[in-house]
Amino acid sequence: MADQKRLAFSIIQFLHTQLQNGSMSLDAQESLEVAIQCLETAFGVSMEDQSLAVSQTLPEIFEAVAGKELEHSRTNSEPVTPSEDDVAEAERLKTEGNDQMKAENFEAAVSFYGKAIELNPANAVYFCNRAAAYSKLGNYAGAVRDCERAIGIDPSYSKAYGRMGLALSSLNKHTEAVVYYKKALELDPDNETYKSNLKIAEQKMKETPSPTSGPGGFDLAGLLNNPGFMSMASNLMNNPQVQQLMSGMISGGHNAMGATGSSPSTNDLASLIQAGQQFAQQMQQQNPELIEQLRSQIRSRTPSASNEEQQE
Repeated sequence: MADQKRLAFSIIQFLHTQLQNGSMSLDAQESLEVAIQCLETAFGVSMEDQSLAVSQTLPEIFEAVAGKELEHSRTNSEPVTPSEDDVAEAERLKTEGNDQMKAENFEAAVSFYGKAIELNPANAVYFCNRAAAYSKLGNYAGAVRDCERAIGIDPSYSKAYGRMGLALSSLNKHTEAVVYYKKALELDPDNETYKSNLKIAEQKMKETPSPTSGPGGFDLAGLLNNPGFMSMASNLMNNPQVQQLMSGMISGGHNAMGATGSSPSTNDLASLIQAGQQFAQQMQQQNPELIEQLRSQIRSRTPSASNEEQQE
């Protein structure tokens, strides 16, 4: 308990010094005064108990400890050059990881790349390859971290920037992905995959779904305001066969054949699907531009990893 009182006294002494500096706002000073009162009450000490004082103030003790930790950190951060045997074994492990990637054993690939990194942590390729394996597993955050490590080791490594772009795109961070794709293209200007993925990411940036948009940015409001679509939709809904089928399906009381309490039959559903197909064909014939617009909105646009599949 004596040591605790000495520590509490040092803290109270430090807080009093801060009050005397006069550099704090009135609210901050009041907060410090409350803190001092709480400490004095909790530990039964006050500034009058000078017998509890130590030879160094709290800031001096802190600076001494922090200085030693910084020196220790610098000593430990000095790069350790791997032995020739470690380098060779790391390369073997990397090759094993590449084989596992080809076999789509992505968890095993992560393990092999990790072991290679332990032996030679200064090799950017190992981190970049593991990032690809992480992406295959859906661990995009892990892929981002490994790409950052790879770039830190080799800032001119274009593939690390490309894979970073892929991981960020998968996390829907398209603005950041654009930055990395552009950097990848600066380093490898003829890479068609980077060019394609950059265009996709830039397009994704522009897509800001409105409140009336459907999943994936589908422009439902624009579709409903399209006269051609609404005209054809009206024709479909005015079709007696479709009206009879829909009425039976929604009410659940009668099917299209008039049977009470039964669900629509398979034939009813087939008829409805057929009517929908006829509607689609009619739209294609009467307004092919509208069909192409719908296809453009629905078509999935995802970044390509074609050139990224090959491991080094």
